[in-house]
Amino acid sequence: MERVTGIGGFFFRAADPARLGRWYAEHLGVDPPPESYDDPSWWQQGGPTVLAPMTADSPHFGRPEQSWSINFRVDDLDAMVTQLRAAGVDVAVEADRYPNGRFANLADPDGNPIQLWEPAGVDARGHRPGRGHR
Repeated sequence: MERVTGIGGFFFRAADPARLGRWYAEHLGVDPPPESYDDPSWWQQGGPTVLAPMTADSPHFGRPEQSWSINFRVDDLDAMVTQLRAAGVDVAVEADRYPNGRFANLADPDGNPIQLWEPAGVDARGHRPGRGHR
């Protein structure tokens, strides 16, 4: 069976796309879309990704009208949180440590929920089901 190889883009509405794109670049290191087809897109590191449909009443989205959230993998959650807080971004680190890692929650300037994830356990070890270890 042919399989997709990853997420090729994440598209969402914004009141001021240029401003929000700059925020993601400045605070999270996510490059904005390229200005031409000759410029490369943002490249992410290979690693675990979760695609999780959830019920409408899931607290994961924050506000009831929110229909999506994004989770970014990070190597060092504490360093990322320190960097964001130094820039004035409100970040809440979850007190619990889970078998799959640690998490922190924040929102972009439009109020869209963002979760940061420092993988642990099997996701941190690079195990790829059906393909062995990297």
